[in-house]
Order: sequence, then structure tokens, then C-alpha cells
Amino acid sequence: MIKKLIKNNNISSLFAVVLAYALLFAACSKDQTPAPAPSKPVKVTVAPPKPVQKQVTSAHGLPSPPVNQFDFSNKKDPFKPFVAVKLEPKNTPESIKKARLNSLPIHSFDVSQFKLIGIITGDRENKAMVTDPGGKGYVLKVGMLIGKNDGRIVSISSSGVDILEQFRDDSGRVRKENVKLTLPRKQ
Repeated sequence: MIKKLIKNNNISSLFAVVLAYALLFAACSKDQTPAPAPSKPVKVTVAPPKPVQKQVTSAHGLPSPPVNQFDFSNKKDPFKPFVAVKLEPKNTPESIKKARLNSLPIHSFDVSQFKLIGIITGDRENKAMVTDPGGKGYVLKVGMLIGKNDGRIVSISSSGVDILEQFRDDSGRVRKENVKLTLPRKQ
């Protein structure tokens, strides 16, 4: 390879190759310093643990911390309803009067003032239609209440409607009265 470079008069190339060989041989010389020997491991000494102070108990008369530091006495209970409903006994005269004032229109007339205008007979239950003195119609079923004296509808048949009224008279006795509403006769 060197001969080839000399023939081609490539002196700069020849100079580069020689320089590379010189550096290579210089790096491989035996005058190298040996690698440093591994150092000895350092021993770490652990200091002995400090003595721990004895724990103080509340049995020696130290005050215990308060359990509940918050005062909820002036706060509103979130589980109480907003509106408090005052319930009165059902059979007092005042509750009956209030119920009358807040009752349905079907409870504001006497039973004898209603007119029976039709009866519907069916497989399950019979129904009847009545009108009040004002001309408003109502559909009745067995067990409903009608009239001022809370008349309960006992039965509905093809001949008419049977109503049982229970009320207290002036002397305080409970009176039962059967009222029958019938269809008007055709003329």
C-alpha cells in the first residue's frame, strides 16, 4: 500500500498513513501506568439509638383534650321538614268543622239534594252518576263518601244507590240513616 502511494506521488496521503502508524505504536508502549487498584470499602459506624422518653398517660391527672369542639346547638337540623304539620284528633268538633271547610263540593250538599242520572253495571263493579243542585256531575263507586253527614255508599244496583249516613244528633247519640237514590221514572 505504501508502494502504491509512492508511485502515485501522493505524499500527503503517505504522510497521513505514517502518522497513524506512529500514533498506534505509541499508544501500545509498555510504559503505561497500571490501572488504579480498587479502594478498600469504608466501614460505616452507626451511632447507638438515643433513649426514648417514657410516655405519659392521662391516669396521672393530665386534662384530656375535648372530644367535640363544635357547638351545634344554634344550627338547624337538616333532617327536619320545613313545614311542621299539626295534627288534631279526628273526632273533635273543631277538626270536623275544618274538614268541612276544606272538603270537596260533593260533601257540601245534603244527600237528598243529589239527582241520580245514570247507573253503569259492569263485570267488576257498578258505578253511578249523580248531579248536585248546581248541575255538576260526579261518578260514584261503592265505599265513597257523599253529603254533609259523610254518607258512605253501601251498594249500587240497577234499581238505585244505597247510602248509609252516620251522624250525631243534637243529644249526642249516633244515628244511622239509610238513604236510597233512584233513577227518575220516564214519562
